[in-house]
Amino acid sequence: MTKLTIIQIFKSINTRNLQKFFSLSVLILLILASALAFNTDPALAQESANLNSFNPQAILRDSLQWIDSLGALGAIAFIALYIIASVAFFPGSILTLGAGVIFGAVWGSLYVFIGATLGATAAFLVGRYLARGWVARKIADNKKFAAIDQAVGREGLKIVLLTRLSPIFPFNLLNYAFGITGVSLKDYFIGSVGMIPGTIMYVYIGSLAGNLAMIGTEAQPTNPTLQWAIRILGLIATVAVTVYVTRIARKALEEEL
Repeated sequence: MTKLTIIQIFKSINTRNLQKFFSLSVLILLILASALAFNTDPALAQESANLNSFNPQAILRDSLQWIDSLGALGAIAFIALYIIASVAFFPGSILTLGAGVIFGAVWGSLYVFIGATLGATAAFLVGRYLARGWVARKIADNKKFAAIDQAVGREGLKIVLLTRLSPIFPFNLLNYAFGITGVSLKDYFIGSVGMIPGTIMYVYIGSLAGNLAMIGTEAQPTNPTLQWAIRILGLIATVAVTVYVTRIARKALEEEL
């Protein structure tokens, strides 16, 4: 995806793209409506999906293909989809990998981070103001969440940051769980920067998959051997840094809890 400025993006929007965008918006609303209709308990979304032949993974993959055809509007549509997927307990891994395929490593990481942060914040607010009772019941018997609740009272920002760096808790449920703790919205929002290492790693993997698909096509690089060597080295470095940071964060989190 080219580096378009905001003005260039809006200039490139035509009637056809607007129609596609509105159609995608309808699809996103249908996704959310289906989640509510088929899953009264979002934490059991995967099990219910199998029972009702409802496949959120397939819907997300189809949505990514559609987003890829939207051109300049694709970034906006992707972020909107990621926000709703986070609130509806849909698997974010598909979207994160897909961002690498569609937008590349750099822009894909940026769009995923924006979408994941806004989606996590939306779930946090829902957990705090709209579904507080449900969330409290859901994590009532979870000792780890209870420990987090106590630790947040001492150092809210630090705990949020460490849990983001060390993904030992389910991402979607954790978003709601933080809503019933004493952490402030500001600390919660800032703590989202802890998602950056994992985001970059998965988006990078997705971008490699997209580059692999170009082999044998006209879009294949002129010097594929050198470029692939650089990409593989980049992947190794990215994974190594992410694993290292995750281990440090996990150890620090265990000490805090």
